[in-house]
Amino acid sequence: MMMTYIKKATLAATFAVAASAATANTIVDIAASDERFSTLVAAVSAAGLVDALSGPGPFTVYAPVNDAFAALPEGTVETLLAPANIDQLQAVLTYHVDDRKLLADEFAPGANYYKPLNTGERLCIDASASGVSIADGTGQSANVIIANIEADNGVIHVIDKVLLPGTRPACH
Repeated sequence: MMMTYIKKATLAATFAVAASAATANTIVDIAASDERFSTLVAAVSAAGLVDALSGPGPFTVYAPVNDAFAALPEGTVETLLAPANIDQLQAVLTYHVDDRKLLADEFAPGANYYKPLNTGERLCIDASASGVSIADGTGQSANVIIANIEADNGVIHVIDKVLLPGTRPACH
């Protein structure tokens, strides 16, 4: 399937070690225990970001579900997971992480820029009464479909699209 370069047994072992070394309910623990995030978990492992996201944080992670990865053009996930593309994979994944804990009601009303860990990039997060959407560097938007899954080291907002870096999204 999409985990061509990562075997599930190796992945499970990697996360078991990280989970035992980290506090009981980190972002990594939550993602690893939920099958909806298996592709994200594979990507985080392939990118070498397990320890970072198991750390003290705080973090806000915009976590795409498996269907979001499946919606990417054919071959994209496999290409990103290839060891030769680790820099590109890290850039995509750090585009999904903020170094603050931001609950959904803490996003400023309206469309505003937010700086992810991928420091050369920006996200445009639009918070309104109807929900939260996130525009990425392609000009496309992801919707937050589940907000505020709290972890010991931050918060997860589940999204329906993989965020991709690119040009600065139009925000105002």
